[in-house]
Amino acid sequence: MSRNNEQRHFHRIFYNSQVTLSHESTQWPCELIDISLHGCLLRFNKAWEQSNLETLYTLTLVLSEAVSITMSVSVSHVIDKEVGFKCEHIDLDSISTLRRLVELNLGDNKLLERDLIALAQAN
Repeated sequence: MSRNNEQRHFHRIFYNSQVTLSHESTQWPCELIDISLHGCLLRFNKAWEQSNLETLYTLTLVLSEAVSITMSVSVSHVIDKEVGFKCEHIDLDSISTLRRLVELNLGDNKLLERDLIALAQAN
């Protein structure tokens, strides 16, 4: 099934920003293409070569000096330089910030509530 034909359970927010992906002492600078309550899509400078799909990475998105979103993610799919990550864990402060970001971008509380229900059912 192609990415264009997938039926999405979460609304994606297109948010062009620099983020950092890390694992142990290694960091990969990357660009955030989009983010949702369920995960994100990142673009790297070169093709993704990490082969262990079980690895948990830490994604950090800094929105301001005082506000950031941090989540543990795992690879869900790879297409050359673009890599989809699934959110495996997110702390309460980060999920609150992400929820507010999604809410502001959707402009419709019903859509946000649908995303939250889908998130609860996915876990």
